[in-house]
Amino acid sequence: MKSVHTPLPAIELRVPTEEDALHWHRAFDHPDVMEFHGGASAELSEYEELTARQRRHHAELGFCLYTLADPADGAVIGFTGAQPWPHDWGPAGEIEIGWRLGRAYWGKGYATAAAQAALDSVRAAGVRHVVAMVAAANERSIAVTRRLGMRRAETVITPKDRKAYCHRLDL
Repeated sequence: MKSVHTPLPAIELRVPTEEDALHWHRAFDHPDVMEFHGGASAELSEYEELTARQRRHHAELGFCLYTLADPADGAVIGFTGAQPWPHDWGPAGEIEIGWRLGRAYWGKGYATAAAQAALDSVRAAGVRHVVAMVAAANERSIAVTRRLGMRRAETVITPKDRKAYCHRLDL
């Protein structure tokens, strides 16, 4: 049986603006989206802090979690990119690649297309190795790590006693 490769959708990545905090808040305000991110919608203030931190990362490191937009209409789909792992557990000190999409955009190739573009940005910034921490039950994100060529390296028990996998990729 011959495998058929579906072309990836067009995407646009941009450094998040102050306004993107509200776009992210709206895009992620769905229980399916937040299932592996605390289970409940985050407050707008969390996205305001997150977008501000990403602007700093981009200025200091040359990469960040970028706002992911549909180039056809500018609609904010979610975010993808990389940042230093923000916790003192797991792959502390390493660069993590990640993605989060609004529920309406799942299953259309956006996460893979955007993550590939994000890998290009970290590679251009001189990063030679990235990780992706994915909840063990998050089959959709695990599939994205496979499409990116990442390998599962470690199993981590989070501070909330949940099992996650650390995937690694040499650039």
